[in-house]
Amino acid sequence: MSAELVALLAFLGLLAAIGLRVPIGAALFGAGFLGTVALDGFPRAAVALAAVPKEMVNGYSFSVVPLFVLMGAIAARAGLSRELYEAARALGRGRGRGSLASATIGACALFGAICGSSVATAATMSRVSIPEMRRAGYADALSAGAVAAGGTLGILIPPSVVLVVYGLIAQQSLAALFAAALLPGILLTLFCILVVWGIVRLRPGWAPPAPASEEGRGRLARLGAAWQVLGIFALSLGGIYLGWFSVTEAAAVGAGATAAVALAGRRLSWRGLLAAIEESVLLSASLFFIFLGALVFARFVAVTRLPAMLAEWVAASGLPVLAVMALIVLFFLVLGCFLETMSMVLVTVPVLLPVVEALGFHPVWFGVLIVVVAEMGLITPPVGMNLFVIRAAEPGIPLSTIAYGSAFFLLAHLALVAVLVLAPGVAMWLPSQL
Repeated sequence: MSAELVALLAFLGLLAAIGLRVPIGAALFGAGFLGTVALDGFPRAAVALAAVPKEMVNGYSFSVVPLFVLMGAIAARAGLSRELYEAARALGRGRGRGSLASATIGACALFGAICGSSVATAATMSRVSIPEMRRAGYADALSAGAVAAGGTLGILIPPSVVLVVYGLIAQQSLAALFAAALLPGILLTLFCILVVWGIVRLRPGWAPPAPASEEGRGRLARLGAAWQVLGIFALSLGGIYLGWFSVTEAAAVGAGATAAVALAGRRLSWRGLLAAIEESVLLSASLFFIFLGALVFARFVAVTRLPAMLAEWVAASGLPVLAVMALIVLFFLVLGCFLETMSMVLVTVPVLLPVVEALGFHPVWFGVLIVVVAEMGLITPPVGMNLFVIRAAEPGIPLSTIAYGSAFFLLAHLALVAVLVLAPGVAMWLPSQL
């Protein structure tokens, strides 16, 4: 059996297993191991399998995962989301129709800066902001759409768990990835706010007129949580870029600072801190099992030489570089309708990264692009996780209404994709300064 046929059967089997709700780690492991057995026989496959856990244990960079997960768990349990929403709301008070929706997106961006998870951001902010917007007279489509789109910022604005996963799989610098994602994250936040601005002008009935501005003292009091979060963000990520500590040390500093702020402000009890640690241990264990499967699958892909064959085919096709990138983006958009973000990254990166490098693009840039495109899958049916998270938090809003409101914000993501493809320096300028 040829390597091409084995690779095709393995990919089809992997997608079928994911479609049948087999855990992504087990699906990746099974496809990679059985594919390696078909190509090299069981003894060599067993030797390769035995080397993977040792590689993970010896990999110091993997220690960053539980620390960033802990940082997000503490932030979520401490209720920082409500204070961030109130701070963003105070800043946007009296700034025009739709200010609450814009404040929601801003609060999601701030919360994403210490959370790193899109689903956690959407789940937390939906309980805080949607009831407020409904009481203010906002349409459910705009309220839910703003939270769904704002939630996607959690996996782009650093620190991002998905960027960490990409960096570990693609063997790229996490500091460079975080730096590359910062400006695109800010741009996407602004683009989403522009979408809100456009919606309320096309459909003014979806948002009431903005209330009057608050007095300075009340607004300053509400900005306290925002400054604390920005301080944690600046300490952890700024310390990386200033050379004070490594990415893993930055994750530890960020988690410690978040816990200190939560405990000092009496937002979190010691029992709550222990619950956050327990939650982080369980989630990290599941992520490491996924990493194990991803590494086994990546070894299989390398044995098939599929990435090299794809790169050769692209070179021989004579297609312009932008046309090839457009096809890759379209492929991710379609795949995002059926796979959740982590699955999409783990399945596609071993195959497509060598192709993108052959086209002359940097792997760090591709990491930012794949996260932006993967974000779109979070708000597109039928597997848009943010849509289901909001539906669970607000069962009174139909899923079709949530999807309809979220669809407007796809324009913001598409605009950022165009900016990244046409001007890669938007992502690569900051890493070049490190």
